[in-house]
Amino acid sequence: MIGVSCTHFSSSPLSDWIGPVSEHFRHWEIFSEVDHAVVGREAEIREMIGGRGMTCSVHAPICDLNVAAFTDRLMQASLDVLCDTIASAAEIDAATVTIHPGLSSMSVNGTEDRAEGRAREAMKVLERAGSEYGVVLAIENMPSFPFFLGRTASSLARIVDGTDLGICFDIGHANTMGQIDAMVDTFGDRIVNVHIHDNNGQRDEHLTIGDGAIDFDRVLGLLSSYRGNYIIESKNLDSAVESQSRLEKMLS
Repeated sequence: MIGVSCTHFSSSPLSDWIGPVSEHFRHWEIFSEVDHAVVGREAEIREMIGGRGMTCSVHAPICDLNVAAFTDRLMQASLDVLCDTIASAAEIDAATVTIHPGLSSMSVNGTEDRAEGRAREAMKVLERAGSEYGVVLAIENMPSFPFFLGRTASSLARIVDGTDLGICFDIGHANTMGQIDAMVDTFGDRIVNVHIHDNNGQRDEHLTIGDGAIDFDRVLGLLSSYRGNYIIESKNLDSAVESQSRLEKMLS
């Protein structure tokens, strides 16, 4: 199924967006930030989504969190928020919860390997939470930005090593790192969610599909055995609707 996710939506109430989104999409990956935080609003979201005949998934919060933090209290606080989000996702029957793998230090160089170690510890906690609540977790590969962990297939593989966690394959992110083939080759059937948007290979631009340089026909061919959702991560709803039209033609 083709779904939509947009960080911009989270700046105003869910009730403002359910109508416009449901007019065009049957699946919504809710970005659980600011006005769209899912914790404590499970009944409202169930009624809103179910009343429109939609399904949903959740993108876990990212802005205030770092599961690879070197400060134990901050790492634990981040894990607590994510575990609460996972519990809420179970209550709204979310298909998946997509989670970022953490950050290395923005001020101290040469700490990425140590941060990956912290992230590996966090993944084991998250795996237990996903199992407890019966929720499929998808750890997402990151774009070309020096402090993000999991930018390459090898880095992400080290982070999820020793777990059965799923992977969210973000095509746009992978393109900024020249990692599209490596991600599919490394994770294959472990991919449980796909984020799709375009760029020109340098920055994470979240362009409408077809407006950048990604060869989507080739990428979708690599994903020919994938049967999960394609989540269009757009800058706005109009772009998402146009991306959906173009993607439907590619998948037909």
